Amino acid sequence: MERNLLTNLFLHKAIKTTEKKAAAIVPFVDKLINAVNSKDEMNAIRFVMQYLFTKESSVELFTNVAPRYKWNKNSWFTRITPIKYRDWDNAKLVLLELL
Repeated sequence: MERNLLTNLFLHKAIKTTEKKAAAIVPFVDKLINAVNSKDEMNAIRFVMQYLFTKESSVELFTNVAPRYKWNKNSWFTRITPIKYRDWDNAKLVLLELL
C-alpha cells in the first residue's frame, strides 16, 4: 500500500487519501528525498527502487523533485490538507502534496 502511494505521489505531485495513510508515508517521502540528495548515487538508485514500482516515478524523483530540496532542508517536504469526510465510513480524506 505504501509503495503504491509513494509511486503515485512522485508521479502526480499530489494524491487524495485518508489521513492515516498520508501520515504513514510522510517519513518514507523524507527518506527517499534525502537518499537521492546524498553523495552516493548508485546506492540511492538501489534504495529508491526498493520503494517505488515504476521507472517513471524514480526518474521524476531524481530529476525534478529531489533537486528542488537539495540545499535548503532535510524534512517537511509534504503538506497534508484536509478535504472532507468520506460518506460511507466517515473517514477523513486529505490531499497529500509535495511542496
